[in-house]
Amino acid sequence: MRFNRMLLSTTLVVVALVIQVSILARLQLPGAVPDLLLLTVLGLAFVYGHLAGAFIGFGAGLLADLAPPADHAAGRYALVLCVIGYLAGLVRPENGQLKSAAAPMAAVVAAALGSTLLYSGVGALVGDTAARHVGLGSLLLSAAIYDLLLAPFTVPLIMALARRADNDPLAESQSGAQDVSKGWLSSGTGLRIGGQRGGLRVKTARTRATRAGRIKGVKRL
Repeated sequence: MRFNRMLLSTTLVVVALVIQVSILARLQLPGAVPDLLLLTVLGLAFVYGHLAGAFIGFGAGLLADLAPPADHAAGRYALVLCVIGYLAGLVRPENGQLKSAAAPMAAVVAAALGSTLLYSGVGALVGDTAARHVGLGSLLLSAAIYDLLLAPFTVPLIMALARRADNDPLAESQSGAQDVSKGWLSSGTGLRIGGQRGGLRVKTARTRATRAGRIKGVKRL
């Protein structure tokens, strides 16, 4: 199951990064750029939780820091997406399933605003003042609008793929067999699975209760 998570997360992050760099970054939209990588981290964190969200966010941000034409310090966006992924995992829906669109859309807006502010704040600490020249207010507004418009087409799909990859039929069948064996043992039938190398060992723990006068529901005379 962990391998499925890693494989799916890596694939989705790489695809999102390629689309982000090759298509979305070249649209020349006013203000910010639609952040598909952020939405991918949010969708995975909503299903996998805060720890996985933090790791996925860090890896996705680090790839974005190293992928050309990145012009900022390495680790800057990794820190941003790590924090966003962790916080998104804390507010994930129950069982990773959406019951309404209001809460996820609110989380998308909060993540868009928070990531922009955090990215600008970290940039100010390292001497990057690009946000001041562009205008922080326009960046926040455009980031929230673009991500909010893109979220309905990406976040539910990513969450559906994550839930599907997280379901392992083989593991479920094995756990079901263990539950059945525990139920047999607790009921006193004496069925033991795997207790011997030869296979099954069946012991009769009770004598037959079908003798005359002991049938359940029939009064003994």
